[in-house]
Amino acid sequence: MIKDILLVGAGSAIGGILRLLVGKGIMQFFQYPFPLGTFIVNITGSFVIGLLYALFGKSGNLPPSSLLFMATGICGGFTTFSAFSYENLLLLKNGNYIMAAVYITGSLVFGLLAVFTGYTVGK
Repeated sequence: MIKDILLVGAGSAIGGILRLLVGKGIMQFFQYPFPLGTFIVNITGSFVIGLLYALFGKSGNLPPSSLLFMATGICGGFTTFSAFSYENLLLLKNGNYIMAAVYITGSLVFGLLAVFTGYTVGK
């Protein structure tokens, strides 16, 4: 368990640093009100986590620790949106359309309510 924690922690640190560099780098060149840096980070992270799970699914010879480091660690540190996207993909692939709709809608609605509430309380 300690090894898994260290792998995820190291990957998260790398992902967080990449998020900062990519997000700020993009916003340095495109200074629009639209949060393009976060948008690109989220879409890129979603692509990468999908690619990783596809590659791990095809190849049975990659150790689970590699997936922990890359998907949970790096992609998780880069963006939790990637995990959200992958989980919804699994729901949709398994025919759980209503559950996916509830998860997507609930995450957006309650996420916005939570950030608004936290902001209001903190003010």
